Amino acid sequence: QVQLVESGGGLVQAGGSLRLSCAASGLTFSNNGMGWFRQAPGKERDFVAAISRSGGTTYYADSVKGRFTISRDNVKSAVYLQMNSLKPEDTVVYYCAASKVVVGPGLRIATSYDYWGQGTQVTVSS
Repeated sequence: QVQLVESGGGLVQAGGSLRLSCAASGLTFSNNGMGWFRQAPGKERDFVAAISRSGGTTYYADSVKGRFTISRDNVKSAVYLQMNSLKPEDTVVYYCAASKVVVGPGLRIATSYDYWGQGTQVTVSS
């Protein structure tokens, strides 16, 4: 059974930083592209960042480019999202996801992913 468990969310002041972690189990982690998405209540799930199986290629939404960094550790079966210079508009639930098949820019699309975590809340106060 595949499980993706996010952690590291919380409350932070604007301009601060948080590091989200996603621990994966039940899958061959290094065979999966990984992504982070976020979703506000009543809205669609938006792409934040993605990383290729090897970690050699990363993709970012324009809204987070230069502020967020995605990375992965294939030994620990974990993916991370370092979030700096946080803004109040970054306040939403963040989800990690794993894609068995899709590679390349297709990792920007939510429907490319096969498995999802339960999400972790990030709240940025002004």
